[in-house]
Amino acid sequence: MSKTITPDGNKLTGLFCNFFGHHFVVSKRVTEHINEYRCIHCQKQVSTDERGKLSTLTPQIQEINNTLEDMYQKRNRRSVRKTVPKSVA
Repeated sequence: MSKTITPDGNKLTGLFCNFFGHHFVVSKRVTEHINEYRCIHCQKQVSTDERGKLSTLTPQIQEINNTLEDMYQKRNRRSVRKTVPKSVA
């Protein structure tokens, strides 16, 4: 019998999540407050929204998170450069 794989994992693990709920782990840290999560059983992906609640990770939300992550990293690099003292020679 071959395994049936769906976009959210296989059917058996999908049933597990239907009965017992998902087991989400952080798959990507976008900022200090926004993370992307993935269920270890069915591979369902979610992200925190503007209210801090979990919402399904759509391509639109994923694009927003990528842009937000780039902006956040650039901002942090700029602030680190400002705080590093110049060497006195």
